[in-house]
Amino acid sequence: MSEDLGLPELRELAKSFWAKEVTPHQPRWRSAHQVDRELWTTAGGAGLLCVGVPEPYGGGGGAFAHEVVLAEEQARAGDTSWGRTAHDIVARYLLLHGTERQKTRWLPRMAAGELVGALAITEPDAGSDVQAITTRARRVAGGYLLHGAKTFVTNGIHSGLVLVLAKVADPERRTPPLSLFVLETAGLPGLHRGPALEKIGLHGQDTAELFLDGVELTAEHLLGEVEGRGLAQLLPLISRERLLIAVTSVAVMETALAETVRYCKQRRAFSRPLMRFQNTQFVLAGAAAQVAASRALLDSTVAAELVRGASMAEVALAKLWCTERLGEVLDSCLQLFGGYGYMSEYPVARAWADARVARIFGGTNEIMREIVAASLGE
Repeated sequence: MSEDLGLPELRELAKSFWAKEVTPHQPRWRSAHQVDRELWTTAGGAGLLCVGVPEPYGGGGGAFAHEVVLAEEQARAGDTSWGRTAHDIVARYLLLHGTERQKTRWLPRMAAGELVGALAITEPDAGSDVQAITTRARRVAGGYLLHGAKTFVTNGIHSGLVLVLAKVADPERRTPPLSLFVLETAGLPGLHRGPALEKIGLHGQDTAELFLDGVELTAEHLLGEVEGRGLAQLLPLISRERLLIAVTSVAVMETALAETVRYCKQRRAFSRPLMRFQNTQFVLAGAAAQVAASRALLDSTVAAELVRGASMAEVALAKLWCTERLGEVLDSCLQLFGGYGYMSEYPVARAWADARVARIFGGTNEIMREIVAASLGE
């Protein structure tokens, strides 16, 4: 992809794909709380999955910039149903930390959409504090036996390949180290899926609980086939996830602002367009300033990621700022739509509800503040 398909071409391909394969089906997916399974294989055939995975493993061979383009176009299309980003992040874990055998076994099938990736980290009693997880992997002859429960799993219903964070039981250690395991779910005994979770937003997104009741795995299902590396494997990619959340937040803000300006030019009150009222002008000017500042910070952070790899603190700052501004901008835009802004048929209403979780997932904004504050004393 890096040689054969540039960023402008990818952007046009993405716009066309979302317009044809995604947008027309959104109302149905929101009702079903999941996309059609066939979307994954269709996207794989179009080359829109695993764009950052090298071509020998079936991917597009692109860079992080290609992932940014896809995230922006998905956001501009108003699509919060398809868990493509989570899928691609799972592929990234395999690419960076998997053995050669693991990469050749699973990555081509993920790129084709034959396997849908999911990341199972959060538990009912352990969110941002990953050290508090209780899922256990017990060593048995030939491998491991997993017990535990995971929640808020994006792609939990459709997932065919799940990365599960667990502690390998060790009687000699008070706090067992974390390890990541790769579960190929088809016909896997002991793995149970809960129903799609009811959420206040992201209604079309496949989000579920997973229950591990004595899941048997061979040693080759341990990511990298070395125990105790889970935390080190997690942190860099959690940071990338946070940066993509910031990318999405800015694209949603820009789209909502443009839609609100159009609406205010057309909608009339007291015999004149809303755009002619000073209050409307001031609200939109303030929103435009927030969007512009967010875009500047985001572009700087993405550039740092592309050139040298942005630090965890830089990414945390971008995620914190952009998601906070997202909530403020969408609230201002919704208010200008009046009662229509509260109707779910309007994109601004759905965006407002969907945006709330951006300050929670990928690490809460309270954690982002902790990371940024810690970096100030360095």
